[in-house]
Amino acid sequence: MKIIIAGAGEVGFHLAKLLSFESQDITLIDTHKERLNYAENHLDIKAIKGDATSLRIMKDAKIETSDLFIAVTEQETTNITICALAKQMGCKRTIARISSSEFINHNDEVSFEKLGIDELISPEELASLEIQQLLDQSAFSDSYEFENGALTLLGTTLEETVPFVGKTVKEAAQIFPDIHFMPIALQRKGTQYTIIPRGDTQFEANDLVYFITLKEGVEELYKLTGRNKEVIKNIMILGGGKIGFSTAKTLAEKKFNVILVEQNKNKAFELADQLPDVMVINGDGRNVELLEEEGLEAMDAFICVTENSETNIMSCLMAKSKKVKKAIALVENMDYFQLSQSIGIDTLINKKLLTANTIFRYIRRGEVVDLTTLNSLNAEILEFIVKPESKVNGMDIRDIDFPRSATIGGVIKEGVGVIALGGYKIEAGDRVVVCCLPRALDKVESLFL
Repeated sequence: MKIIIAGAGEVGFHLAKLLSFESQDITLIDTHKERLNYAENHLDIKAIKGDATSLRIMKDAKIETSDLFIAVTEQETTNITICALAKQMGCKRTIARISSSEFINHNDEVSFEKLGIDELISPEELASLEIQQLLDQSAFSDSYEFENGALTLLGTTLEETVPFVGKTVKEAAQIFPDIHFMPIALQRKGTQYTIIPRGDTQFEANDLVYFITLKEGVEELYKLTGRNKEVIKNIMILGGGKIGFSTAKTLAEKKFNVILVEQNKNKAFELADQLPDVMVINGDGRNVELLEEEGLEAMDAFICVTENSETNIMSCLMAKSKKVKKAIALVENMDYFQLSQSIGIDTLINKKLLTANTIFRYIRRGEVVDLTTLNSLNAEILEFIVKPESKVNGMDIRDIDFPRSATIGGVIKEGVGVIALGGYKIEAGDRVVVCCLPRALDKVESLFL
């Protein structure tokens, strides 16, 4: 597939990196020479310096023979314009990154497809949805649902008191034969390496472990890991930007008690008018005394989404020191994810990473029906639909030549989740959830073609 990406910032670079694992024909366009040099030195791509709105640059990139054009520059209007141009010049499909969710919410009134834009992606909207999902499983650091909860992905750090710490995966399965969940990835404390667990993999204290579970397995995980399903009712949000506004609005509609702290006085008054069911406080969120006066210690969750990553991290650490149950920080620098386990904050989110992963999901829609990337781990979760001609159709899982850097976490059959072990026979129509490292993507995909 020939793919052109306009914008070599963090979103564009991460997207090019994901695609480079698959040997796609990628062209990256940007006006910043330094960004392009960095991308060329680290990825197998073609780089073109210039303005993507230039018809000459478009022709140099061979837009007329391209399969997909992705506009992820920092300017919303630029992305919309160049996608429209790309479609008229012969590109088969286009995706534009936008900052306003208004365009997505009113897509039924304005047809962007008629303008030449097949998909619109809003990083702010994705971040708001991610926050809401994290609050749903408040005891865990990460959560993701497949097919409306038929299977659920949950991530948690193991305490020393967890009964299967010190046991191998196989031993744990023998001790707890009736459990309804399966470990699919883990990371040792102090390392940056992702391990795909096997039968002889031993659980250790402070491991960050991701599980695939059935609905009944969620409660089992709470019990075994010593986590309490915290009731989230009172929420304080720091930062009244697009993410803070969207999150506060949605949570208030769901009858949560929401306090929104915004430093800019004029903006705070505007937010108060727009959010009648939210208590809006005008003040500096870094002021501990102010937050304590507004009831910080009574909060169940503290969400920091200001434009400053360091402010978000430090404010969340302060909230955790006040025994707030759940702290979520928005960070711009993706390098912080490597520190998420040791920082002491429940969850870090990055809207650029969410955007790149969502666009990647659209690109792979033909073969993969769902995809998510694990927070801070170099692994991906993919959901495949088994076709009659797929290599795995009719095979027991134990007989499949599956790479060791990948594992099947579960299967959804006719809408019902199954924790599929070695003796499970995969059949056409099954939706198979796979966890794999990037190097195993091609091999895994070939099994489901």
